[in-house]
Amino acid sequence: VAPASPFTRENFDRGVEELRRLGFEPVYDESVFARRRYVAGAAGVRAAAIHAAWRDPSIAGLIGVRGGYGSVQLLPLLDRSEARRARKAFVGYSDLTSLLMFLTLGCNLVAFHGPMLAGRLGKGEARYDRATFLNALCRREPLGELAPSALTTLRRGEAAGMLLGGTLTQLLGSLGTPFAFQPPQGYVLFLDEVAERPYRLDRMVTQLKQTGLLARASAVVIGELPQCDEPSNQLLSSARGHASTQALRACVRGISERGWGPARK
Repeated sequence: VAPASPFTRENFDRGVEELRRLGFEPVYDESVFARRRYVAGAAGVRAAAIHAAWRDPSIAGLIGVRGGYGSVQLLPLLDRSEARRARKAFVGYSDLTSLLMFLTLGCNLVAFHGPMLAGRLGKGEARYDRATFLNALCRREPLGELAPSALTTLRRGEAAGMLLGGTLTQLLGSLGTPFAFQPPQGYVLFLDEVAERPYRLDRMVTQLKQTGLLARASAVVIGELPQCDEPSNQLLSSARGHASTQALRACVRGISERGWGPARK
């Protein structure tokens, strides 16, 4: 499904081929190729495609083509009861964060923050973790321990809770709407962001803290934050820390950090 921005047919086809290589049988409606300025067709058409996939008994799950912008336009048009009856896997990230939260918090369903067709899947296994992707979608057992080699811990301890989050701008943009991000007490918050300047990240983290939503979290995990250095492309002093490290410190300690550095793997 294409709930957000349009995409190139070449990237789409590569993503479809990757799904086939993984053993899936991808199907799609021709409406995914629609374009209306910066979104993949009219909101009603995009929402109808999701409803049709939910109703089709031959379809086991839905995966987004790409992010960008537009998913939030669908929220008033989606039927929660349809989603609950279907109980189908839904995979996406970035702009699709709003749909993931609609399904998890709004419908009490499981959704997957994972690779999409025209981005990571279309570029092969170098851009996503094949084993994790397949295990999450195809196995009933828990994924077990996930311990990336580059993980940095700033405050040690143990925490347990519902895993919720996604793109920071999407979570904050929902506040004050009927689809606001309202996680339960004790949840585990994970955040990602791309191409946001350090002061904007600082502002968003500060806002998250001031809403009280951060205080509900039992733990915080932040991703790589690619392209979140200064626009001059001059990397800040490594002694002051990477952007992801500083953002995590701001979340965990409630401190507004000024010395942001580049995001790296």
